[in-house]
Amino acid sequence: MTVAAQTHHLESFLHKAETKTLTTGIIGLGYVGLPLAHLFSSQGFNVIGFDIDDSKIRKLMNGESYIGHLPSSVIQEMRKDGHFNAISDFSQISSVDTISICVPTPLDKAKQPDLTAVRMTAESMVKYLRPGQLVILESTTYPGTTTEVLVPILEKSGLKIGEELFVGYSPEREDPANPHFTARTIPKVVGANDPASRRALESFYATVFDQLVPVSSCEAAEMAKLLENIYRCVNIALVNEMKLLCQRMNLNIWEIIDASKTKPFGFQAFYPGPGLGGHCIPIDPYYLSWKAREFDFATRFIELAGEVNTNMPYEVVNRITNYLSTNGVCLNGARLLVLGLAYKKNVDDCRESPAIKILKILADRGAHLSYYDPHVKNFVSHRYGKLRGSELQTLTEDEMAKADGTIILTDHDAFDYDHIVKFSKLIIDTRNATRNVSQGRAKIVLA
Repeated sequence: MTVAAQTHHLESFLHKAETKTLTTGIIGLGYVGLPLAHLFSSQGFNVIGFDIDDSKIRKLMNGESYIGHLPSSVIQEMRKDGHFNAISDFSQISSVDTISICVPTPLDKAKQPDLTAVRMTAESMVKYLRPGQLVILESTTYPGTTTEVLVPILEKSGLKIGEELFVGYSPEREDPANPHFTARTIPKVVGANDPASRRALESFYATVFDQLVPVSSCEAAEMAKLLENIYRCVNIALVNEMKLLCQRMNLNIWEIIDASKTKPFGFQAFYPGPGLGGHCIPIDPYYLSWKAREFDFATRFIELAGEVNTNMPYEVVNRITNYLSTNGVCLNGARLLVLGLAYKKNVDDCRESPAIKILKILADRGAHLSYYDPHVKNFVSHRYGKLRGSELQTLTEDEMAKADGTIILTDHDAFDYDHIVKFSKLIIDTRNATRNVSQGRAKIVLA
C-alpha cells in the first residue's frame, strides 16, 4: 500500500468525524452499549446497534427499552427518522465507520477471565471489515487484551492495523442513577498503540465527549479502568471489615464514617453493605490478579480485598440467623421478606448483586422467602436460575406483618422506610437505609 493510500484512509475518517457524517456501530446493546448508542445518536450520528439477542432487537425496533434508567421514550426518540437501528446481521458491519465493542467480560467458575464474547464478536465481524474503519474495545478487561486477543483476530481480515484499520481501547465509565454526571460529561479515557489509530480514536470521541483523557497505549487505558474499580473494591473491603469489627465492639460503623468524613482532607467516605455488586468492581480484581501471575507477581492486597467482599453475604446471613434466634425464630423455617435485588440503589441492574447470593444462601438453609424490588421484575439469575421464593409485585402491609424478619438489601429511594418499619416485626438493615426513621427503632438492627 502506498503512503498516499494510507493517508487517504485516515484523512477520510477524520473528515467524517469532524462533519459528523460517520455511521457508528455498537456491538452489544446492554447496560454499556445501549446508553452509548443513545449518546452517539443524540450528537447527530447515525447509529447501528448489533446484538445476538433477537428479543432485544425486537424491543428496540418497537421503541421499547429493557434498561430501567433509559426509558422507552428515549428509544423512541432515537428511532426517529431512522437515526438508530438495531440488528443481528453482522454482515452489516461493512456499512459502519466505527465499531464499539461493548460485550460482557465475566469470570468463569474458577474466577478466571472469560473473553469468549470478545473473541466471538471479533470472529463474527472480521470478514466484513473494510479499510478506513475504527474498532474500539470498551469492555472492561486486563491490560493486553486489545493487543494480544483482539488485534490478532482483526488481522485475519488482511487489513494492516494503523494503516487500513484503526484500533483503540476506551473503557466505559457508566454510573447509572447518578444525577451529577451524564455519559457526555464523564471524562473519556482513550488509548491506542499507533499514531494513526490514536488520531482516529481521539477525533471521533472528541465530537461526543466533553473531555478526553489520552494515554500512551491500549494497555495503559485498560489498566486505568482496572485501577479505578480496584480502588473502590479495596476501600469497600476496608469499611466492610471495619463494619465487622464495629459489630463485635457494639459500635455503629455508619456513625463513625459520618464523623470521619467531616475531615476536609485525606479521607474519602466509602460505605459497607451486604457484599459487592455490579459488573466491574467484584470482577476486576480477579482480572488483574490473573494477568499479574504472568509476570510472577502476586497481588496479595487486591486479592485480600476480593476475599473480604466475597465473604460479606455469608457474614450477613450469619447476622440474620443470630437476630432471628434472639427473637426465638430458627432460620430453617423462618418467613423472611427481602427488599431489594439490584446491586445498588435506584437501578434495575442485578449483575453480581450480593442480594441474589444472600437469597440463595437463605433458601439453602431452609428459610421461606418473599422478595420485592420496585425496579426489578421477573428476574432470572444467570448463575442460579429462577430465584427460590415468592416474588411480590407489590409490597403490602400483610406481607410485612406476617414475616419473621424484613431484610433490606438494597436501599432504593422508592421504599417508604417509615411504613416498612411500622408494619414489620423485625427489620434487618444492611444499608443503614432506616437511619432517618424515628418511630419503632427498637425493631431495627443493622447487619
